[in-house]
Amino acid sequence: MKRHDSGSARERGDFDEADTARATVSDDGTLTSWNEGARRLLGHPSPDVVGRPAAELLADPGRAAGAEVSHARTRLTRWHGIVALRHRDGREVPVPLLAHRRRPEGDWLLVTAAPRAEQPPESWNDALMRWAYTQSPCPMAIYDADLRLRKVNAEMARVTGLPETEIRGLRLSEIKGRLQSEQLEAAMRHVLTTGEPREVETYLRAGSGEINEQAWSARFAPLQARDGRVYAVCMAAHDITDQYLARQRLLLLSAASERIGSTLDIDHTAQELADVCVPRLADYASIDLLDRLTQDEELPSGPLTDPVVLRRAARQSIYEGCPESVVPVGKVDTYPKVSPMAECLVAGHPIIHESTDPSIAEWGALKPDRAETIRRFGVHSIMSVPIRARGTTLGVAVFARHRTPEAFAEDDVVLAEEITTRAAVCVDNARRFTRERNTALALQRSLLPQTLPQPPAVEVASRYLPAGPYAGAGGDWFDVIPLSGARVALVVGDVVGHGIQASATMGRLRTAVRTLADVDLPPDELLTHLDDLVIHLAAETGAEEATGDVGATCLYAVYDPVSHRCSLAAAGHPAPALARPDGSVEFLPVPPGPPLGVGGLPFEAMETELPEDAVLALYTNGLMGEWDRDVDEGRLLLADALAHPSGSLSGTCDAVLRTLLPGEGVLDDVALLLARTRALDAAHVATWDVPADPAWVARSRRNVTERLTEWGLDEAVFTTELVVSELVTNAIRHAVPPIQLRLIHDHSLICEVTDSSSTAPHMRRARTFDEGGRGLLLVARLSQRWGSRQTAEGKTIWSEQTLPVGLPGGLLDLD
Repeated sequence: MKRHDSGSARERGDFDEADTARATVSDDGTLTSWNEGARRLLGHPSPDVVGRPAAELLADPGRAAGAEVSHARTRLTRWHGIVALRHRDGREVPVPLLAHRRRPEGDWLLVTAAPRAEQPPESWNDALMRWAYTQSPCPMAIYDADLRLRKVNAEMARVTGLPETEIRGLRLSEIKGRLQSEQLEAAMRHVLTTGEPREVETYLRAGSGEINEQAWSARFAPLQARDGRVYAVCMAAHDITDQYLARQRLLLLSAASERIGSTLDIDHTAQELADVCVPRLADYASIDLLDRLTQDEELPSGPLTDPVVLRRAARQSIYEGCPESVVPVGKVDTYPKVSPMAECLVAGHPIIHESTDPSIAEWGALKPDRAETIRRFGVHSIMSVPIRARGTTLGVAVFARHRTPEAFAEDDVVLAEEITTRAAVCVDNARRFTRERNTALALQRSLLPQTLPQPPAVEVASRYLPAGPYAGAGGDWFDVIPLSGARVALVVGDVVGHGIQASATMGRLRTAVRTLADVDLPPDELLTHLDDLVIHLAAETGAEEATGDVGATCLYAVYDPVSHRCSLAAAGHPAPALARPDGSVEFLPVPPGPPLGVGGLPFEAMETELPEDAVLALYTNGLMGEWDRDVDEGRLLLADALAHPSGSLSGTCDAVLRTLLPGEGVLDDVALLLARTRALDAAHVATWDVPADPAWVARSRRNVTERLTEWGLDEAVFTTELVVSELVTNAIRHAVPPIQLRLIHDHSLICEVTDSSSTAPHMRRARTFDEGGRGLLLVARLSQRWGSRQTAEGKTIWSEQTLPVGLPGGLLDLD
């Protein structure tokens, strides 16, 4: 066979351009160029054809004039096929033609192979085929119909690390001995059976000398005879390790985006980071956060200084129980500069260490159990990455490899930085949320009553559960406010929303309720004033529509132990439940009223009688709270819990919460206030009608003295006579009949004078020569508290005295 000296021609760069027939045709079908190869193919010299229609070279020129061809020429960018052309000598020449549109709306380039002066012999093509197989850079192998190896090329022998002579006649599963081999053989059986090619991706070590695993794409093609029968399978493998690793990195980043930051809990987020990275990136991972992270102080920006105090927040391992870890979760430890944690935090960038590095040996020497763990598990590569967000250092992630043979590389650093950066933002968000929530909770606790007063009129118990842990502190509140005349006000309210703003609004509303209650407004009037306040608060936010930004609900009840009457009004709040002593439970039909902040709508109060030892339950919406439970079902559960009370009122509170909120957390803040009613019987209340006659002042003093003597309060006679004398005198002189005097004896002594005048009294300082004006000043000096309240018929002026030590008290001694 003659050897072609193509190598020398390639070295000189001296290629025969005439071996290709080349011509260009403009968009209107005119020939614009014609090379020597085209002349050799069809015999036409360039001057004879350039500038003429290309269709004239066709054996049948009329076929090019169709509209369909013109349309195809317009929309195609490439065309190929056999075209019958006319040689200069008149004969027809079939030509395999390839046409390219060189640019949009440009001319066409037509090429085909021209006849060569010297054609290689057929044996030359056979040699090329043999060389192509044996010298191909693509690993190739041929298996017969029994899946036995018949031939491998040089590259396949190199990849497997086994020469053909040693593995010829073996099956793939016998050569590799791996489960992946069975998958590949199943693909070959499919090709032999169906004659259809198959492609399989696998991830394994290629040869015995390879350390790193590689990803391969194996394509199996049938080798068929002329009769179509498949006699063998050709396998061609392609190394796709880089693409595989890139795909795995993208999958890891995707998993990190989906899994990290599912909650606003710092430690849970740290654990999610560790879980994502093991085993895809490392065999072991530990997440250590700054010990100051959860404290209410600013964290330092930039690199830290050693030593570093860190708290183990999370860890994960390919082994159950994380046996590689020598620091338990939650423990705070100090790390010196030689540790991977402190070194990367001080440097401010990721660092990769081999286990043989002197710093690792020095670090291990500080704790023998750590050095023993590194040796026992064969840790050979350690990577530490700072956890930073918004310019603030939050902690460090440390990754280790012991089962994975590859050491950490720069690509791993880039991937770890990307993942930890995403996790750092989530950790910082959780940190900021935790700080804000703790601040709001602290504010809320400071605004709620630290201890409830225990007025004689009722026995009270309460519970407050903040929503959590991710909803933020809310604006639920409750209060117990002692009023004049031994009465008591019970309040429960709920501000819309969560966070510091809701807590602050709650504090302002609670203060307003106490102030309005001190004025002794009826429940419906109190809610009207509170509604105005909420509207003003909303307006202060600068909102265009005040009603949408600040809103609240409230229930206000006043209980009088003397009359056993309770007056209630609600502003969009759930109706209270009343558990009677006989075990029956009902929900009082309090007119619901609009929520606070709506404005322009009236509130309506109702009045009902409460028997002694009845339990009134006031609560917020959160108590009914499960999203999959309707209000009626919640009411039934509450009624059942109140119908079967515990031994104490506090125990009943716990029973109510267990019944309605059996889970660990609550969806919304819960405020619960239980009040068991007490009563003042007629023996502890004395009432007299006083005619508008000054002579009845002395008679009133005698009546009071007699009653105080009956009650055993002789030591209180002198002071009470003075108070009664001043109050009755003022009523006779300045008020409108009828006038009534009442004494109430409970834990204190209360004196009340009621008249039909709505004019409120005013205490003033009398001048030296004034004959009057000292009465109320004297009452104020003799009383612990005094004041006035409006009634439906007029007003009541009252005075309350503390009983001397040792004197009997009313409600406290009724049993």
